Amino acid sequence: MAVATLRSVLRCEILLPLFETCRLRDLLCFSSSVDAAAAVCGTASPDPHFMVEYLVNSCGFSPSEAAKFSKPLAHLRSTEKPDAVVNFMRSQGFDGAGIRKVISLRPIYLCCNVEKNLAPKFQFLRDLGLSESDIVDAILKNNAILRHDLHRSFVPKLEVWESLLGSRELVFKHLKKTGWFFFSSVEKTLHPNLKFLRDECGIPEERLSLVLRGRPQLMSQKPESLRALVARVEELGMPRQSRMFVRILYVLHTVSKERFEAKVELMRSFGWSESEFSSAARKAPTFLAMSLDMVRRKMEFFINVVGYDPSFIASQPNLLLFSLRRRVIPRFRVTEMLKSKGLCTRQRKLAGILFLSDTKFMEKFVLLHKENVPELLDILRVAGTCKGNDTFHLASEDKGLADDLICDDEVASMEFERAVALGRSGVT
Repeated sequence: MAVATLRSVLRCEILLPLFETCRLRDLLCFSSSVDAAAAVCGTASPDPHFMVEYLVNSCGFSPSEAAKFSKPLAHLRSTEKPDAVVNFMRSQGFDGAGIRKVISLRPIYLCCNVEKNLAPKFQFLRDLGLSESDIVDAILKNNAILRHDLHRSFVPKLEVWESLLGSRELVFKHLKKTGWFFFSSVEKTLHPNLKFLRDECGIPEERLSLVLRGRPQLMSQKPESLRALVARVEELGMPRQSRMFVRILYVLHTVSKERFEAKVELMRSFGWSESEFSSAARKAPTFLAMSLDMVRRKMEFFINVVGYDPSFIASQPNLLLFSLRRRVIPRFRVTEMLKSKGLCTRQRKLAGILFLSDTKFMEKFVLLHKENVPELLDILRVAGTCKGNDTFHLASEDKGLADDLICDDEVASMEFERAVALGRSGVT
């Protein structure tokens, strides 16, 4: 028995190396035949890492970035198309950072056909009057321009937005600032939203156009989201027929439900009732978009320093729109100093003084007393609202309130505030 077992082991020891040798020979023969077939058929794959090296050497990506962005390009067998795309973009004014941004957003752009896909779009934009830098800015904000069909997608959307905003110049102005609004579906989004706001909400197109100039994204959201936004406005008690309806719609589009509820809780902590909050929002909706910290500091100043009752502020919510640093505190200090000198005998509430234009405030409260109280000019200089001896640092008279809003309102649009200021010219 033991002898038989020994013979079996010896036989395995002898045959195993022979088997391994034959197996290795077969594998080598198979590998050689495959290599030969591949050479004949011309299907040999290049170095799988060649696009990683290309993105590093030709575009300036880091190795880790290049490894990530090369994955959608694994099918490429040469750098012919990437070279053409990169060289074309450089010739159109893109610097290295711009090219990397476009590639990182959509690496497959490196597979575009320059002559058929890219060059016609750049030429079309030039024909519309855009400069080289304008085109670069627009594409960096709206890389979708490179992938959408020029005549089936880009041109129809351009025509719709031109009619909504009132001019092609405004369309391009927004394209250079932000882009995701532009490529919303005309059939599924833009037309249904326009029909809803115009026909169901009764908002005239000229009034709607005024708001869209400041925030075109209002129109490009999903139709169900727009209806929900309208419902939020109506919860504040604002009828659709009111001219303020569309302005509250504009503001609430920038304010999430969470931020809105946080603002409600903040004002409740100061003693506002729900009806007072809704009333204030209807009168001065811009305060809804201001930061909680800004509103808190303004409320504390008016209550603790000026001595206003919270309910009075609720009835005059425009007080919250003024800049503490540039308007409220300087004017409060001026009037307090005049009172201390016995020069402000006429009883005028600070609220009324805040609404005076800068020129009128300067004439009535500063220049009239500058000989006896030269410190008044110092107060305004410290606040940064006065330069030299007696010149206010303002670009124009009719921008007084809008300037203050820009300081404190995180999301207010300059263009929109100028437009709505036309309807409240008596305020400033």
